[in-house]
Amino acid sequence: MHYYRYSNAEVSCWYKYLLFSYNIVFWLAGVAFLAAGLWAWSEKGVLSDLTKVTGLHGLDPVVLVLLVGIVMFTLGFAGCVGALRENICLLKFFCGAIVFIFLLELAVAVMAFLFQDWVRDRVKEFFENNIKSYRDDIDLQNIIDSLQRINHCCGAQGPEDWDFNMYFNCNSETKSREKCGVPFSCCIPDPAQKVVNTQCGYDIRKKSKNQWEDQIFVKGCIHALEAWLPRNIYIVAGVFIAISLLQIFGIFLARSLISDIEAVKASNAF
Repeated sequence: MHYYRYSNAEVSCWYKYLLFSYNIVFWLAGVAFLAAGLWAWSEKGVLSDLTKVTGLHGLDPVVLVLLVGIVMFTLGFAGCVGALRENICLLKFFCGAIVFIFLLELAVAVMAFLFQDWVRDRVKEFFENNIKSYRDDIDLQNIIDSLQRINHCCGAQGPEDWDFNMYFNCNSETKSREKCGVPFSCCIPDPAQKVVNTQCGYDIRKKSKNQWEDQIFVKGCIHALEAWLPRNIYIVAGVFIAISLLQIFGIFLARSLISDIEAVKASNAF
């Protein structure tokens, strides 16, 4: 029996460069996230004093940006180099990581659906911890203000949750001017007022609760988000499906390229 070696056996350029194009977008996005995160940390002086990260009891949004950037940069780099160099190890790493992330997202979605009360308690605890650190980090402050302003809500369960923050606490001995108040993002906006009144929430909780509704939002942000989800379920589902399809497409390309490389190596081995 005679074996013939096909010297012209090559890996499909279609799979190779399509996977490279797929990953270069994520790699560049990862670079952008990392650059934005490091710039934000440099502005806050974290790069010169890393203890500022551990000193914050709430979530530093920059940490989330950096984590996303690191994951996207690593996977994008592995996919790009693996495709161009036809490196099976890098391609398998890329494929395995995407599968893991996909299964993790699916597990989180199922757990959130099956254990809604537990998720609600964790969200409440998470929100309260961030309320405590509201004045400690400008990025966290901006996120909470945006969340309250967009969803017309105040606090996790209601305005009373701002007692968790030492500056807004009604019972604390602090001489803060914000004592027994709420952030301006809790205030009902006045259409005729073009300049934001950042002092509109001062002393509001010293008044009777019947007067609150005329000046601030009294609904908690957890209830607001629970009400928002059913109204936008198709948008949420569409985003989830789009992300899933992108991940499945990346897995398909990587697996196809791996199979193609292995077939070419086997063919050239004879």
